[in-house]
Amino acid sequence: MLESLINPQRVEHGPWKMFFIGIVYASLSLLLVKLFFARDVVLSEYSGMIVVTFCVMFSLPFMFYLIKVEEEQDEHIEGFFSVWRAHSDAIYAFIWLFFGFVVAFSFWNIVLGDSNLFNAQLETYCMINSPGNLEKCIELYSFTGDAINIHGSSTATGRLFSIIENNMYVMIFTLIFSLIFGAGAIFVLAWNASVISAAIGIFTKYNLAEIPLGLLRYMVHGFPEITAYFVAALGGGMLGTGLMRHGIKDKLFLRVLENVVILIFIAILILIIAAFMEVYLTPLLFK
Repeated sequence: MLESLINPQRVEHGPWKMFFIGIVYASLSLLLVKLFFARDVVLSEYSGMIVVTFCVMFSLPFMFYLIKVEEEQDEHIEGFFSVWRAHSDAIYAFIWLFFGFVVAFSFWNIVLGDSNLFNAQLETYCMINSPGNLEKCIELYSFTGDAINIHGSSTATGRLFSIIENNMYVMIFTLIFSLIFGAGAIFVLAWNASVISAAIGIFTKYNLAEIPLGLLRYMVHGFPEITAYFVAALGGGMLGTGLMRHGIKDKLFLRVLENVVILIFIAILILIIAAFMEVYLTPLLFK
């Protein structure tokens, strides 16, 4: 019932409304997990994944609706700029939804002060930043520990190629996931939002007043990066929907396929730009 309280058609011409929807869905997800699973000996160990699962369930109606609408539009357009103009509202809606997730997750992560709610996300953060000392990293970055700074030893060029490679893998996974499961790519995006929120908590040392700075720290390169994932997710969902509706030999499907290729090309360009921003711009702004 909760996932259907807000009509998806209302955000078709107002993508910014998805920001508030994202806040509502992420807040409900965290509060429900805190209320019903925090004291469960077994399920509390998987709180981080359950939070993301609830967020996905709330968001699925929007994803299905937007992908269906965008695929129908795709049957009548062609050309690089036409494709972008036709799908820009949907992409902006996804971005606002993601931003709502991040803001709500970051806020409640600090307010509730329960490391179990983002236990999987904290482990993921430590796997990326301190793979050789995972347990110590988790201990230091929990609410009971003192945050430390971890500095990588790789060169900027090495980090650049590593980030591009990793982001390409995520984009391909998002594309395949959305192609197979339609709106299933929302899981990847909700998961990324929760990991970023955990990182913001660490960066701000769980200080509520520092959330805006933490958001700025990770959104400088995070916004273009997540935009690329949304473009890929939209393309995969449209391709799957077009295939089911028309079949592989239909001319309308070939037009959809052509436009999906354009979207993937756009996503790759955005990912490369985001990688340069992460390696060269963000460190300059946040030393």
